[in-house]
Amino acid sequence: MYQRLLQSYTADADRYDEMLAADGRLRPHWRTLIDQLENLSPEMMRRRADEVRDAIASDGMTYNVYADPQGVSRPWELDLLPQIVAADEWQKLSAAVAQRARLLNAVLGDLYGEQHLLAEGLLPPALVFGQHGYLWPCRDVRPPGGVHLHLYAIDLARSADGNWWVIADRTQGPSGSGYALQNRQIMTRALPEAMRDMHVQPLLNYFHALHQCLTRLAPKSSEPPMVVLLTPGPYNETYSEHAFLAHTLGFPLVEGVDLTVRGDMVYLKTLTGLRRVHAIMRRLDDDYCDPLELRSDSALGIPGLTQAARSGNVLIANALGSGVLESTALHGFLPGISQRLLGEELALPAVASWWCGEKPALEYTLAHLEELVIMPAFPSMRMQPVFGHTLNATTRRRLIESLQLQPHAYVAQEWVRLSQAPVLSRSGEYHLTNRTVSLRVFAAADGEGGYHVMPGGLTRVAPRQRRDVVSMQQGGTSKDVWVLSEKTDADDAAGIATAMAAAETSVAVGPGAMTDPVSRTSELIRTTVDVSSHAGENLFWMGRYAERTDNLARLLRTTLQCTIEPQSDNRAILRSVSEICIRLGILMPKSEQAHPTITALQQSLQAAIADPSATVSISTHLRHLHHSGYQVREHLSLDNWHALNRMPPLVQEKINSPTAMLHVLNNVIQGCSGLAGHALDDMTRDEGWQFLMIGRHIERMVHLAALFDQFMQLEPARQNAALTWLLESSSSIVTYRVRYRRTPEWLQVLHLLVFDVSNPHSIAYQFRMLQHYLTDIAQQLGILSMNIPAHLSEQLNGFALPDFARDAATSEAAGERLIQLMREARSAGFSLTDDLSRHFFTPLSAPVSQGV
Repeated sequence: MYQRLLQSYTADADRYDEMLAADGRLRPHWRTLIDQLENLSPEMMRRRADEVRDAIASDGMTYNVYADPQGVSRPWELDLLPQIVAADEWQKLSAAVAQRARLLNAVLGDLYGEQHLLAEGLLPPALVFGQHGYLWPCRDVRPPGGVHLHLYAIDLARSADGNWWVIADRTQGPSGSGYALQNRQIMTRALPEAMRDMHVQPLLNYFHALHQCLTRLAPKSSEPPMVVLLTPGPYNETYSEHAFLAHTLGFPLVEGVDLTVRGDMVYLKTLTGLRRVHAIMRRLDDDYCDPLELRSDSALGIPGLTQAARSGNVLIANALGSGVLESTALHGFLPGISQRLLGEELALPAVASWWCGEKPALEYTLAHLEELVIMPAFPSMRMQPVFGHTLNATTRRRLIESLQLQPHAYVAQEWVRLSQAPVLSRSGEYHLTNRTVSLRVFAAADGEGGYHVMPGGLTRVAPRQRRDVVSMQQGGTSKDVWVLSEKTDADDAAGIATAMAAAETSVAVGPGAMTDPVSRTSELIRTTVDVSSHAGENLFWMGRYAERTDNLARLLRTTLQCTIEPQSDNRAILRSVSEICIRLGILMPKSEQAHPTITALQQSLQAAIADPSATVSISTHLRHLHHSGYQVREHLSLDNWHALNRMPPLVQEKINSPTAMLHVLNNVIQGCSGLAGHALDDMTRDEGWQFLMIGRHIERMVHLAALFDQFMQLEPARQNAALTWLLESSSSIVTYRVRYRRTPEWLQVLHLLVFDVSNPHSIAYQFRMLQHYLTDIAQQLGILSMNIPAHLSEQLNGFALPDFARDAATSEAAGERLIQLMREARSAGFSLTDDLSRHFFTPLSAPVSQGV
């Protein structure tokens, strides 16, 4: 039995194995899963593993590692096999986690309040005041409801005897709960039968509890509480999770530049003005939150935030200064503190720890160095754990010198050999192998003194066997955590259906799922969405880069087709086309060749598609498009986000022939059409959508004006030869054929692409739509340049089509006037962008190319 999957799996004798008991048999709570996996063929197993990877890529799940070659696009990794926790074991573990969260919340209240623990000698003052984590400006700041620790995460490891031990407390801005929910969503699709049969507990109630805690404890005012999620920005390693959580909880995702403090209150800069912020769920480290009182060189925080918290006008989750508890040196003191503050024995102790700042602890550490792990006492220290048994004579001597020189900076912990769990190996035929794991569990305050523990969590997996440092930064992977309910196969069908419905609900989370049932009806009915200035800016540039990519792809495709098709007239127009593309900055000039060969032109076209270093290329535009969309993910539907996320990989295919280039361009154009469809069909017509559309129409106006400007500078004969190319590049060839049913001629093409307000790809249409979208903005702020589209339309209406007839005496003059108007339209793109930026937008956290 279980021959195929387990034939190469071995359990290390000195470690606890999550799947196999000491006698080598499957633990009871693993049998259902392994039974089902055994019935899958290798091809089916491979297909499900591929589905997991595809879902991660489609969802855009990333964990950014600063030194990683993949940069901000390093994919999150999820193993197909979950970590399974039995119901009875979880019941004890979750109670212990909730107790520890209550304890740490009480410790924070004491350290920033009466400080009885220091006065009574239960905590050494040097351990608290001697680290950067204790923030003196936050002394005596009393958070709403007395809750300092709204979110808590704990890293657990299982020792060889099967007991759980605390490795680390995460109290500042705990990360991972969003990844845990995304893992669950993916696993629900990958192994639905196993989840159903094993009665896996759903996760969504945890997020309900978190949402209700923040809205319930937020300072009261006459308006519904606004909660925002504060992120350091898109280059933070867990930014993908920040965007997902904001979308799930229905909180605006903001950066420090989006918030301002006025009169000791925090406000969000929205496109329509300032909106008060009542609560901030932060993922920004303590000292970076306020450059005024905490860290003066921080460009990420909000000046005055500490004073706003001190005045009780904003809830900050977690409270500023909570990072002081992330010191591993505190672990050894918590059992005594638990008796003092809670009157309870600590149910979940930490790994045996010795703070070397105490002389007996230092002496013990030096005497037992081979049995211990030396760690930094404070999170601000950049130091990897040092395993004493791995040291040679030289490194051992150096470590002892460091311990004796600065003993207060180090903590010694017992070396616990982490438990191991099976992972699916993809080398050759799929089989199971073992990796060491650690478990991160999450708890959210309920606002009434207790904590709701997520029935699941995030398992982190070491990248190699028998490695005891489990870190995502060092290439670790993850597992979903399945906590089994107490249901059995004998449960009635209704109970099973209820459990399954709850599990499925956790897949389809969104802002609407987080509604507080006690909210007043008047607060539930809202017709607008608060769009931050920063989000409005990114939506604007998302619209521009989507349109810019589409325009460039169509122009390149039409030009490439001229180099492939053998007709003589196509060859005849290549000189004109290449000149236009060079003057537009799309192709690089070949100074050594007056007339580039077909091969040279195709090479230039290939660079314009795939060169990521070029200022103008499909690859560059897609990167900027994804960057802008990445920062407004909470404003996009899931389908819209998937469509956007599939765009950048389109140009990563091998392009080794003109046919392959055409294939890529066709896919890019289809992707751009999909984004345009989502913009028109999926998005609410709020201010953010309006700026998205303004960006699209500005970009199309600029592109058409520049293209027509260059085209009209050709000699009439060359213009006539390239009319079909111009129509195809402007996505108007079908309209022309249906309307005129004849070979393209100058006046008809001119009317269709310039003067026809019914053609969405005409210049006149762009003027009209921009005038439509900017009318309200111009009325609100009286910005003169917002009248530019109307002014351009008036000039365009001053032309008479017969003036452009080839045989008319006024043709040349009319052409010069139209060229001048095209240049004014391009200049208008700059003016409108500048005015929108000045009046509505805030600076982007990271510079991107935003030239018109």
